[in-house]
Amino acid sequence: MKVFITGASGFIGGHIVRKLLNRGFQVNALVRKSSNLLGLKDLSLNIFNGDLLDKDSIYSAMKGCKACFHVAAMYTFWEKDKQDFYNNNVLGTKNVLDCAIDLAIEKIVYTSSESTVKLEFLPKNSETMSKNYDKLNDISNVASEYKKTKILAEIEVKKYINLGLPIIIIAPTTPIGSWDIKPTPTGKIVLDYLKGKMPAYVNTGLNIIDVEDVAEGHVLALKNGIIGKKYILGNKNLTLKEIFKILENITNIPAPKIQIPLWIAYFAGLVDEFVSSKILKKCPSIPVAAVKSASKFRFFDCSDSVKSLGLKLSPVEEAFRKAVEWFKNYNYC
Repeated sequence: MKVFITGASGFIGGHIVRKLLNRGFQVNALVRKSSNLLGLKDLSLNIFNGDLLDKDSIYSAMKGCKACFHVAAMYTFWEKDKQDFYNNNVLGTKNVLDCAIDLAIEKIVYTSSESTVKLEFLPKNSETMSKNYDKLNDISNVASEYKKTKILAEIEVKKYINLGLPIIIIAPTTPIGSWDIKPTPTGKIVLDYLKGKMPAYVNTGLNIIDVEDVAEGHVLALKNGIIGKKYILGNKNLTLKEIFKILENITNIPAPKIQIPLWIAYFAGLVDEFVSSKILKKCPSIPVAAVKSASKFRFFDCSDSVKSLGLKLSPVEEAFRKAVEWFKNYNYC
């Protein structure tokens, strides 16, 4: 089968490409001319230059394919022009799905985000997470333009599902692993730790999953996923303090022992964002949106989705080890 994919040069997308090629799929990948193709080096796929805002380029790359993986998104906590988030994450998604309709694509796997999930707790136990993740998060409840536009994009995706488009939604939690070229905001936590730029931590928590498991889940969704259903892919709930302890065990670099209040981190973010963006004309090291996001623990029970797709999970400690080794091998630190 020939399949089409967006975001192939990215963190999750690159791993999906490898999984597909290992299974004998032919892959057509839409990438920008400016994209870093390090993660696709020596892979036997068909690369088409184009853009999510250019329907003609999407159509040309998708033509002749039976299935589509729409993975591409602008994933960062800060961007000079906020409109870019909407253009890429919402309008770009609509363009891909419009082309999929025109070309009668048989199945579409859309990559959403855990940010779109509205967390609900069981009434009698505030520490036990509900497994019902179908409700969309409120836009007013999220801090960054990335998260807001991923919610808006999923609203559009569900409209296409209601029109009969065969879409399966995959919402990864926080992937970790190798080939994080950019790196992603989460990969940057690992990289900053390796560079000794983590003198303290805040009290927050994330659900971590090996990026290779996320990629495997996407490919399994093509076979086992139910059209119209949303699967949230995650593994282990960890506080930031616990994450740093894992990194300490891997690297022998001492984990920070000082916990700072979020209001101090928020103030530091405000100063850094102003100085970096207004004076130094560069991306801030401490985006305010990232600090705001840390105010809420994003813990999940993903067992139902994992079981439904037939996904076998890998230890997250190994995912961190792979991330550390990759950053070191490619001279990031």
